[in-house]
Amino acid sequence: MDRLNSAARLMLVSDLDFTMVDHNDPENNDLLRFNALWEAYFRHDSLLVFSTGRSLTTYKELRNEKPLLTPDITVMSVGTEIAYGDSLVPDVYWEQYLNHNWDRKIVTEETDKFPQLVLQSETEQRPHKVSFFVDKAKASQVIEVLEKRLVERGLDIKIIYSGGIALDVLPRGAGKGQALTYLIEKFDGKVPVNTLVCGDSGNDAELFSVSGVFGVMVRNAQEELLQWHASNAKNNQKILHASERCAAGIIQAIGHFGLGPCISLRDELDSPEYSTQCLNPGFEVVNLYLACEKWQRGEVEKSEEFVQNLKSKFHPSGVFVHASGVEKSLNECLDELEKSYGHMQGCRFRVWVDRVSSAQIGSDTWLVKFDKWELSARRIHLDACTPNVDEWINIRN
Repeated sequence: MDRLNSAARLMLVSDLDFTMVDHNDPENNDLLRFNALWEAYFRHDSLLVFSTGRSLTTYKELRNEKPLLTPDITVMSVGTEIAYGDSLVPDVYWEQYLNHNWDRKIVTEETDKFPQLVLQSETEQRPHKVSFFVDKAKASQVIEVLEKRLVERGLDIKIIYSGGIALDVLPRGAGKGQALTYLIEKFDGKVPVNTLVCGDSGNDAELFSVSGVFGVMVRNAQEELLQWHASNAKNNQKILHASERCAAGIIQAIGHFGLGPCISLRDELDSPEYSTQCLNPGFEVVNLYLACEKWQRGEVEKSEEFVQNLKSKFHPSGVFVHASGVEKSLNECLDELEKSYGHMQGCRFRVWVDRVSSAQIGSDTWLVKFDKWELSARRIHLDACTPNVDEWINIRN
């Protein structure tokens, strides 16, 4: 949260499964479109927050399976755990706050009395979350009786049902919405200018209730979220039911609410939305690697003009600095690229950059640091040649 010196232009808070991530899209096309949009236009002055029902273990599994960006903040286990940065430093004050009138042992004693409840995997059982599966037809009755019994035993709890099958018992003060409210209060004078929340299921409903936020229910939103919206926020013009699925719906909402550029560089290289009046090194880095991807996939015409156009965007003396300290002329790197035309043609090959940060070190010179990732076949890996790249870039005015 201390990465920015001033209030974030946008804080985007998104659920993961079937909101940011479309598990029905094996090519991850819309997720990669969002990645390019975020790193090109938003990373330098905005905050990305993932708010998921997944535990730390299954969240890490998803990051190994899908081309997810690194968020500034991660809210896990249905708002019971908050962690910061790439190192996932836990917020111990939030955990201490949730201890009030919470006793996990009492919860398990009472839930053991319900044969309808099937315990979820051990990885999903957390200090402030007890999770089950229950048939949709039986859920309402179970929730009503269970909640009454837990309150009678002195606990202050809430029960969240989502996805038509998952039931979570949490402290009353927990939940995705409460976690977001807590984070906003922590900004202490640097509250984001705008906040966009994104979800698809019942455990996301609380996000849309946070004061002042914009919200998007993606096209594939589940019945329980749509019912909540119809009952609680039908006339709220700040909540959009997108016509696009998952990450594409998030991009649609950014444009709908006027929160920033909404044309991904994957849709249009050299997007007209980019203004030379506001130079952003992140845009140039994303643009460069998308062009390299298209070149290697053979999706552009093989011509010397294409490579020369890439070179023209950077100063002739620009230097590419590997994390190991090895330096190479940026022009030399592009000369090597020229020899690799089409070598990934027909392959499931994608490139994206993550955590783009920059520092201006001259009138027209920036030091840019980023992670470059590649996806090929069914594996996602940090390219062995270019992890944690530092790059000197001189962008022509």
